[in-house]
Amino acid sequence: MRLPDAVAAIDRRIPRPNDFRSPARGTRTAARVGLLLGTCIGICFLTGVWSHFQYTSPGWLPIGPDPAWLYRVTQGAHVATGTAAIPLLLVKLWSVYPRLFRRPRKRGIRAFTVGGLERASVALLVAAVVFQLVTGSLNVVQWYPWSFSFRATHEAVAYLAIGALLTHIAVKLPLVRIALNRTVDDRLSLASDGPSRRTVVLGAAAASGLAVLLTAGQTVPFLRRASVFGVRDGDGPQDLPVNRTARAAGAIDGATDPDFALELRHGTRTVRLSRAQLAELPQRTHRLPITCVEGWSRNATWTGIAVRDLVALVQAEPESVVRVRSMQTRGAFSASELPADFVADPRTLLALELNGEPLSLDHGYPCRIIAPNRPGVLQTKWVNSLEVPA
Repeated sequence: MRLPDAVAAIDRRIPRPNDFRSPARGTRTAARVGLLLGTCIGICFLTGVWSHFQYTSPGWLPIGPDPAWLYRVTQGAHVATGTAAIPLLLVKLWSVYPRLFRRPRKRGIRAFTVGGLERASVALLVAAVVFQLVTGSLNVVQWYPWSFSFRATHEAVAYLAIGALLTHIAVKLPLVRIALNRTVDDRLSLASDGPSRRTVVLGAAAASGLAVLLTAGQTVPFLRRASVFGVRDGDGPQDLPVNRTARAAGAIDGATDPDFALELRHGTRTVRLSRAQLAELPQRTHRLPITCVEGWSRNATWTGIAVRDLVALVQAEPESVVRVRSMQTRGAFSASELPADFVADPRTLLALELNGEPLSLDHGYPCRIIAPNRPGVLQTKWVNSLEVPA
């Protein structure tokens, strides 16, 4: 079918795949970089799902306090693989970019529909992955230029992205298998100007590894000196970073009130304890990591009263669910719930001291929760109430 002259003129201006002469582009490069990218996205997806389970554990998957470092590893891996995926995605898109200008081999409604659906599915995949990487990176630096809930939206788009990825792999699997069975370089690529396919693939892997090295120190202590782009360097009051200050949380007035008293409740029983009275109770000291969803983590030494000892004061069972409330007046997570297996663990503390000193105001003075294998936002600060539901 002959195109109208105006349309034909526009069509001539649109490049064709053969106009992109770099020998490094093509299925062999795309397949190998895609394998690395798919691995990163897969790990990132699984650890992200696990992170959501840590917030709201499904009944069929009880998540307990052991091992204490588990959330530190899974969330650190989540942020690291997300970071590693960024340069790989850019190279992957570069390698397949010419195919965007491929014309359908057959004309007609059916060819147009099939080609359009394939491109729409790829567009959905790219859009979902780009959205996840961009919003995830902004979450790491705690910048939220949007009004939607990050956690709920990030989770929903993650399933969209992984579904689109699995569909794309299923469609392209025969082509990928052929590409992976062929050598990376051939005579043409070695003889032509520009980088070879091998150089591009190795460069993409190196850039991905470098991105992780320069940021992973916020999770991996021995990499802190090398991680010049790490958002958290591990420093802060009492040798621990602060995500939300007492001023930002609106907790200063309550936390500095000289008449502060922690309220313990269970049914009709209520006990009120001042901070001085809390300090007179038997104290325990444990070294536990604290890990935030942004990926940073650090070990610290915490001293305080075991939560199980506190619920015993209102004659509740050691294995009880405990609702924790904070004095903060702004921001999310002003309350949390400690599952029964965390309450029963003697390492779950109402902490009064951090690294041998009384808690600073920004770390939760007069008292805060610290428990093994818990997301940082659930380690509630500025606690004023512990309640065991009747």
